[in-house]
Amino acid sequence: MSQDKAPPGNFDVSGLEDAKPEYEEPRNAGNKSPYKVWGKEYTVRSSNDGYVQRGVASWYGEKFHGHKTSNGEVFDMYEMSAAHKSLRIPGYARVTNLDNGRSVIVRVNDRGPFHGDRLIDLSYAAAKKLGYQGKGTARVEVAAITVKQDGSMTLAGKPFPDGKATVPAERLAESAKGSKALFVQLGSFSQRSPAEVLLKRARQSIEDPMRVREVETASGRFHRVQVGPFSDEDEALRAQNLLENKGFGQSILLTDTH
Repeated sequence: MSQDKAPPGNFDVSGLEDAKPEYEEPRNAGNKSPYKVWGKEYTVRSSNDGYVQRGVASWYGEKFHGHKTSNGEVFDMYEMSAAHKSLRIPGYARVTNLDNGRSVIVRVNDRGPFHGDRLIDLSYAAAKKLGYQGKGTARVEVAAITVKQDGSMTLAGKPFPDGKATVPAERLAESAKGSKALFVQLGSFSQRSPAEVLLKRARQSIEDPMRVREVETASGRFHRVQVGPFSDEDEALRAQNLLENKGFGQSILLTDTH
């Protein structure tokens, strides 16, 4: 953990959406119970339903980026994911930063953290959305989201959404400006010049429409290099795979104003 670090540059998470909970068949991968790490034994829960706990969250990033998670998937520090010692994986959880009230939904697909008394390890992107990537840790509440085969969900054992959920003000304002669509974002820069350079390189590699979108966020002004819009997720993923094969390895799929 002491050798881990954030990715270079100022990664813009303002357009990055939460993980979307969905029903996933139970798996054996990553759910061996009990299991041992550094001589200490841990037990995996038989069900995530009803789980809610408060504790310390940390994050992991570049050191583990591209390596396999405990259930055999590949860790991507730019996705909304997490590691937990006892929740069944894959699973979902709402994580709330108790110091600033921000919440995110992450997909739990890894084991850890095995350092001190920490409760959960978030991806770099999730930690940045919660606003503690600079400090390293934060006091959080972790509430498990369970999804049944019929699509119904519970949050810490209670129906979710519960009818009291509110749409963040920034999303309401953004939706009022125009319709939303899927984009593949290749990078986000505080200055326009490097964004234009990346846009030019992308245009030499793929024929899809693309743009530099200038946005104002709480962290300042950013220039997003985006390919799209795309009519559906399959089309966007095909473009993303093509771009990755051509050397654009840090792209993210997101929803933004058309």
